[in-house]
Amino acid sequence: MSLKFEVLAKASNSSARQGKIKLSRGEFSTPTFMPVGTQATVKTLSSEDLKACGAGIILANTYHLYLRPGESLIASSGGLHEFMNWDRPILTDSGGFQVFSLTELNDITDEGVKFKSHLDGSSHFITPEKSIEIQKELGADIIMAFDECTPYPAEKNYVEKALDRTLRWAERCQQEAEDTEQNLFGIIQGGTFADLRKLSARETVKFDFPGYALGGLSVGEENELMYEMLDVTVPELPQSKPRYLMGVGTPEDLIQGVLRGIDMFDCVMPTRIARHGSIYTNKGRLTIRNASFSADFSPLDPECSCYVCRNYSRAYIRHLLKRKEILGHRLTSYHNIYFFQNLMTKIREAIARDELTYFADDFLTQYKD
Repeated sequence: MSLKFEVLAKASNSSARQGKIKLSRGEFSTPTFMPVGTQATVKTLSSEDLKACGAGIILANTYHLYLRPGESLIASSGGLHEFMNWDRPILTDSGGFQVFSLTELNDITDEGVKFKSHLDGSSHFITPEKSIEIQKELGADIIMAFDECTPYPAEKNYVEKALDRTLRWAERCQQEAEDTEQNLFGIIQGGTFADLRKLSARETVKFDFPGYALGGLSVGEENELMYEMLDVTVPELPQSKPRYLMGVGTPEDLIQGVLRGIDMFDCVMPTRIARHGSIYTNKGRLTIRNASFSADFSPLDPECSCYVCRNYSRAYIRHLLKRKEILGHRLTSYHNIYFFQNLMTKIREAIARDELTYFADDFLTQYKD
């Protein structure tokens, strides 16, 4: 395994830590936010845009890339990095979340999952081994074990069975990944049941993966319940390995996750809301499509120094969005990705100064979603 994780600073009054992950294709600082490039692209943004925004690692989606254009085609191009012209680290998820949330399931067995594509209804069968095979072809630096992601709410008996299956699949994934230099992260499940979260964490840690992800959260439960699950799970994880909270979050969730010891995050929210005309600012979310901004010639966020805020006004961007011009989506997406990257930089700096709780209180007091 090529991953090296170093903790450089710890907060004295929370579980937050600031560190660095080194991989063969580069290094990035933690805590970090990974922009989501579902289809081998962070929507409307180029690799150069992402670098200018400060992204050190991005995420791509195994399920979607398996369906189109196919992992074999991507492998023939030299792998995902060459295919999308990104020379920094990439993490691919296992496809498990999409299999369980987007498709028509035919059957879930200990062997794997039969499902129909959400695109054309074609039938597919994904096993833990198949998920790893696809991710090997894609060539990501960090790959994820195939897991059974339970919905919310769910009966405890079902969650317990899914947890047990996820552990057995983790072992098979580890065996399939033995001959690769890619770094396989295990995924902790357990729904919103504290005892199952602890059990999943303890059993997953026994595999000695180079990193651990918390899955099955931010799937409809209240934020406070998610934070409770972090509170009981993170202490079970080794201090020497990175911790990844999957599919989270909002600015508030990033701060709350970091306070509880999370090192890595990803979420589609920054680009998704951008395409609907909303942007993040230090005072909260704004819907730039609203008529109140039609003659507002100030930047999207007066406190932001990104390329968009230095060069374009709210009125102009609103005009683009109302006219359905692609540039409008590009500018709002750029700003939102920059906002998240800049927020993580500020968080890391606050941890290094041992002032994270002060920073968090100040930010959350001003930020209104």
